[in-house]
Amino acid sequence: MFGIIAHGMRVEYREEPCRSALNRVHGMPFAWSLNPYMGCAHRCTFCYVRAFEARADRPWDDRYGASIRVKTNVAEVLRRELARRGWERAEVAIGAATDPYQPAEGRYRLTRACIEALGEAANPFSIVTRGPLIVRDLDVLAAAARRARVSVAFSVPTLDTEIWRRTEPGTAPPHQRLRALAALVEAGIDACVAMAPILPGLSDRPELLAEVVRAARAAGATRVWTNLLHLKPGTREHFLDALARDYPELAPEYERLYAGRAYLPVSETRPVRERVAALARAYGVRDRRRIRLEPAPEPRQLELAM
Repeated sequence: MFGIIAHGMRVEYREEPCRSALNRVHGMPFAWSLNPYMGCAHRCTFCYVRAFEARADRPWDDRYGASIRVKTNVAEVLRRELARRGWERAEVAIGAATDPYQPAEGRYRLTRACIEALGEAANPFSIVTRGPLIVRDLDVLAAAARRARVSVAFSVPTLDTEIWRRTEPGTAPPHQRLRALAALVEAGIDACVAMAPILPGLSDRPELLAEVVRAARAAGATRVWTNLLHLKPGTREHFLDALARDYPELAPEYERLYAGRAYLPVSETRPVRERVAALARAYGVRDRRRIRLEPAPEPRQLELAM
């Protein structure tokens, strides 16, 4: 166990082996998930994982992200699970409960090792991340993509600097994520932009939505999709406290919108989804998931200047 200071906060890393790598998932678009770490140093104010932590009686408030569990043997366990006789090569979602390319990955390389295992097994997988560090793994991603379906979603809710700094305090700047996306697309990897979560009254402004879609098109994103903010207990309390601190003028509207519910009604979400879809059509962002991947060129190192 050791600790470092990141973004003004001490983060403790606990090296602990795991008994299982793959997690059965219900009620999601995917059936299996994989998280090389537990806890996330990105500390996004809106993170839905806070709700799971609250339900499990673990820190979900300002303490969330201060302690990261490092599953030191996760790749070895994953290889055993993928080799089981009954395993049917179902798609695995990497990063459903923690960012697989948060700062810890620079030291431990567990996500990279898991990608290698999935590629060797020709097992399809998807990744969602805010971490430009993923470009380090272009070689293993491209190798895996030649054997199975691989997709990467970069979470870019907004390019607005103020909103990003206040709501995603531990993450890399959005433009760095887009440069990483461009590098993956150049290597022949299906990489898209996830505009999620969109925050009512903040990142749902038409000009900000258009800015992200234009940038996604310029980076070569294979598609753009969006989702609006969910506020389950745990996430709700932390986010509303942060909102009252940073955007107090919006607090009454959020209390109205989310009164007695965690999910916004279709009447609130549909206009945003339709606007993003219209912008994608206008800027020529077309769904290119069916493109056949050819062997990737030699990967190039992407410079990630702050």
